[in-house]
Amino acid sequence: MIRTTIPPREGWEAKAEADGFIFHHVDGKLYWDESVCYQFTLEQIENDLEDPTQELADMCLALVDEVVQSSALMDMLAIPPKVQPMVRESWQNKEPTLYGRFDFAYDGTGPAKLYEYNADTPTALFEAAYFQWQWLEEARRTGIVPADADQFNSIQETLIAAFEGMLPLCPTGLLHATCVKDTAEDLATATYVRDCAEQAGFRTRHVFVEDIGVDGNGNFVDAEDVPIHWLFKLYPWEFMVNEGYAPHLLTCDTMFLEPAWKMVLSNKGILPLLWERYPNHPNLLPAWFHSERTKAPYPDYAVKPLFSREGANIVLYRNHEEAMRTGGDYGKEGAIGQLLCPPPHMDGFGPVVGSWVVNNTACGIGIREDATPITGNLSRFVPHIILG
Repeated sequence: MIRTTIPPREGWEAKAEADGFIFHHVDGKLYWDESVCYQFTLEQIENDLEDPTQELADMCLALVDEVVQSSALMDMLAIPPKVQPMVRESWQNKEPTLYGRFDFAYDGTGPAKLYEYNADTPTALFEAAYFQWQWLEEARRTGIVPADADQFNSIQETLIAAFEGMLPLCPTGLLHATCVKDTAEDLATATYVRDCAEQAGFRTRHVFVEDIGVDGNGNFVDAEDVPIHWLFKLYPWEFMVNEGYAPHLLTCDTMFLEPAWKMVLSNKGILPLLWERYPNHPNLLPAWFHSERTKAPYPDYAVKPLFSREGANIVLYRNHEEAMRTGGDYGKEGAIGQLLCPPPHMDGFGPVVGSWVVNNTACGIGIREDATPITGNLSRFVPHIILG
């Protein structure tokens, strides 16, 4: 695994915007960075990232099967008792899943170590699945990277195939996609998912979360009163179950992507549960349920809320002393501790490998890097290639 400096494509910003990638800068700072790329060998990809991702994905499904049968375990994950039957039925009814992203620390030499599983509303899908492949094709044509360079990236093809498999399950053939207003990244992701669904044969409509209503039968409708029977949502389940419409989630006729059983896997509480069930697994870090009364079993560790996003509310400890803290509004439901495992240090940056699964199949990676040990919403996305 090598971090290599390369020349950006001429006019890349205009090309990004033409593709709808208008958030290539965030708050005036570079987000998409093609002045560097990460280079892997095929062996590193297949043995150290793809295979472990698939194994962890299968382990997670086995964990869901156990958790949904136990109110005690769902309580440990802070899943509200009122929605536990919905989570259980969602799993028992085999409601389909679309995607998720495992985040790894990986330096190219040892086993990739799992930081967390973003299983409900993972970010950076458009960048990983589409735009970094567009970059690769032009970079090969123009000699920025070798002509035989490849990329671990079949995310888009796998998304389309997943939607093709879902289409017979949707009698209307209509998929709504939703996100909150005034979020360029979420809107671009929702639009991209719609495009993949349309390539698979779905008809699609967009509706903002704020504009979703409830009809007289307790079912969800869009702003034009069109029934929402299938909904791709970029809005977390832990938010949804606390909204005013939450009671209708239990009785409505909407199929959600992601399904309610993903409330189990989008929870960092799965990290200690996985460690208990697969102790010393090479791709897991020691983890435990943490509280102020808990003495961490290691001097260097991270504390993470059960629910948090974009690196919010994480505290890093070294020798049991606080070394770094991020802000945010998460944490009231509880937290987990995890052995500290900083990203590898490469040219002053720490890369985190996001390994994607679609329909529970490992199918590609994207890389975010930051000058700090915690990847946040301003961390840069950097493309990758495979050589050798």
